[in-house]
Amino acid sequence: MDFTVKYDVAVVGAGVAGIAAALAAARRGHKVALIEKQTLIGGLATSGLIYIYLPLCDGKGTQVIKGISEEMLYRSLEFSQFDLPKEWGGAGISEVGQRFNRLRVDFSPAGFILSLDEMLAEAGVDLWLDTRVCAVQKSGDKVTALEVENTSGRILVQAGAFVDASGEAIIVRRAGGAVECDYNNLSLWLIENTPEAQDSTYYFGKTLRVKPFMFAKNDIAPGDGMDGRKVTDFTRVCYKHLREFYRESYKTSSRYEHYPIHLPAMPQFRKIAAAKCRFMLDTKGYGVHHEDSIGLTGDWRAPGPVWETPLRSLVPETLDGVFAAGRCMGAINDAWEVYRVIPTAAMTGEAAGLAAALTVENKCDSRDLDYKLVQDALRKKDVPLHLRDVNLTAYTAD
Repeated sequence: MDFTVKYDVAVVGAGVAGIAAALAAARRGHKVALIEKQTLIGGLATSGLIYIYLPLCDGKGTQVIKGISEEMLYRSLEFSQFDLPKEWGGAGISEVGQRFNRLRVDFSPAGFILSLDEMLAEAGVDLWLDTRVCAVQKSGDKVTALEVENTSGRILVQAGAFVDASGEAIIVRRAGGAVECDYNNLSLWLIENTPEAQDSTYYFGKTLRVKPFMFAKNDIAPGDGMDGRKVTDFTRVCYKHLREFYRESYKTSSRYEHYPIHLPAMPQFRKIAAAKCRFMLDTKGYGVHHEDSIGLTGDWRAPGPVWETPLRSLVPETLDGVFAAGRCMGAINDAWEVYRVIPTAAMTGEAAGLAAALTVENKCDSRDLDYKLVQDALRKKDVPLHLRDVNLTAYTAD
């Protein structure tokens, strides 16, 4: 090690889940490190160009997500031409259909980065960009330190507790914890210049729009996102398909008005690795009561279903000292589709950050933390934890 640094809480991954976790811990007065392998923060929401802040509601008029996730939604509007739908108090387009009458908003990826960075600075989070986790140190089953590397060399980051919000379960995997994997689509989003922009759903003005491509569905095998060679191959195959798309389009349009502006700065794997946690959320897990729930989420794909989120789904089964959040928490199969998106990832991130802070404050391991402490901290922030908190009914206990 070239040198060693010590923190109360260290978070890996500065996507929305990691940022929410870092904010939650830092706002309790803790010394927090947020470690990100890129120089852009926000993850798939920003460098991935997926600029849709999906709903905080159930699609039937009930808001189910609050806290830092809601705060982020409003901050995403600061440097953006978009607004909330009129049904939710904004000046945005009001149309019939779930896209426009849900508590959601589009945003500028670059503008959102500026707002997120300011939020971290205001909270006093120590942000480490261009820094990659290389190895994990443990004492027994407990994670005690991360070996990271950047242009300064190899650094040992010690902390009282850790949050894995990497999207790929990097802490859990490097510590020898088990993970689940799933198929991915061969797809990406890009910003392009096109005369069709104003007629598009996803647009930035008269000429620019975000265009999502899906070249093949379920074509990327489980585990490919953890294979360095296959990450490169995935990216280059996408580039190949894009070249073919534009060359074909130039047979009927001009390259002077139809061309790519910006490609995603990260491979767009939606599901890389989910930590095997003490409770794995799975298909049809909506409507279920969990006594240790730390937050709710609707299903962004359709109005109606609402999920309670047990703290156990943030606690790796065989490791202490670390919580999982965002895309690498304990959610698999169809539940993974529900929990991997921006508002839900931020909700789980806030809970994981609070849980990490509370283990430091109470000098206990992550697997021994009393879930009621996390719930009490979240209730003070007016975060709904159970279906009954928003006047919805749970039909069974887990």
